[in-house]
Amino acid sequence: MSFQDIFKSSFLENINSVSFLDMGISMVLAFGIGLFIFLIYKKTFAGVMYSSSFGVTLVALTMIATLVILAVTSNIVLSLGMVGALSIVRFRTAIKEPLDIAFLFWSIAAGIVLAAGLIPLAVFGSVVIGIILLLFANKKSHCNPFIVVLRCENRGSEAAATEFLRKEARRIAIKSKTVQDGIIELNVEVRMKDEDTGFVNALSEMSGVGSVALVQYNGDYMG
Repeated sequence: MSFQDIFKSSFLENINSVSFLDMGISMVLAFGIGLFIFLIYKKTFAGVMYSSSFGVTLVALTMIATLVILAVTSNIVLSLGMVGALSIVRFRTAIKEPLDIAFLFWSIAAGIVLAAGLIPLAVFGSVVIGIILLLFANKKSHCNPFIVVLRCENRGSEAAATEFLRKEARRIAIKSKTVQDGIIELNVEVRMKDEDTGFVNALSEMSGVGSVALVQYNGDYMG
């Protein structure tokens, strides 16, 4: 074995498997698409507390997915090892908003498609997805369901309050009813006619109504 054979390494031979031009173009485009996804997420966010770190994660995921796929496409042996390495990864962070899952998959998919060389598909697909999310996620607030938590002293005040809600709201649906020591508590899903919440004040002033609370209903109702 010669001195040259000792320092000969297949690891060093893979240095030029991906050109610097391809690296630069892929990472810049990945950053641009990731930033676009981040802006769409910020624009369509409708949860309780906005997390800027999750938005940064979307940008990072797009670039990381691009980086991984660039490495995989340049070496078949590496692709097999990468599958085994990624199969042991487990994510324990709970996703509170269902729409956040779509953004995570969007970021990963955009990075994969971009690194595969399908740049028009990555750009066009991201634009189309962004437009659809803007159209469907940014609906008017009064069209979204709300929950009215109502405490009544007797059945008469319960009937009067329910009838009042039917007149003031576009549609109502009783989600739960609890009776304890003569006090009736109702959870009513309400679709408001407009963004005016003055009916809550009028409802609280009705005879026999103890308290009224209006909260936005995000679909995670537990009765």
